[in-house]
Amino acid sequence: MRVYVPVTLPALAEAYKTGELGTGPLVAYAVTPALREWYLSEDIEELEYAALGRAALASLRLLAADPDAVRRRVVVAVDVPDGAASVDPDRALEPAALGEVTVRVAVPLAKAASVHVDAEDAEPDVAAAADALEAADGGDDDAQFVVDGADDHELLWYATQEIPNLVGLR
Repeated sequence: MRVYVPVTLPALAEAYKTGELGTGPLVAYAVTPALREWYLSEDIEELEYAALGRAALASLRLLAADPDAVRRRVVVAVDVPDGAASVDPDRALEPAALGEVTVRVAVPLAKAASVHVDAEDAEPDVAAAADALEAADGGDDDAQFVVDGADDHELLWYATQEIPNLVGLR
């Protein structure tokens, strides 16, 4: 099963040093039944892109909690064994939890398929979005507009062999 793990550049650097994204449980995003239902699509690539987008928002939340991290959203696409990730049945239909899964096993970085990171020119918009996140969560429409502005930047695709170069950006 392909899952999308939200991280920051410092967390990716740590994963590169230790060889794993986490020992579990950790939050990731995947194509879940609720995500399929919400997006009304059978196109797996479109659904995976939606799961990647949900993980990018979770990465933004991590940035909001870490003011010292480089203002770039980071998502690692990882293949985990079927059954290693599960949906919380109590939250499955909550809009905020669409696509959210819990991975209960250790996730070696060697299982990563790719890494998705904002380009350098996205940093001002991502920084503004991270700063506006709390107000947006509180219902401020102007703040939500700023948060949505981060989505104007596509995450760039990187091969796992490029991780050393990515973490050197820190």
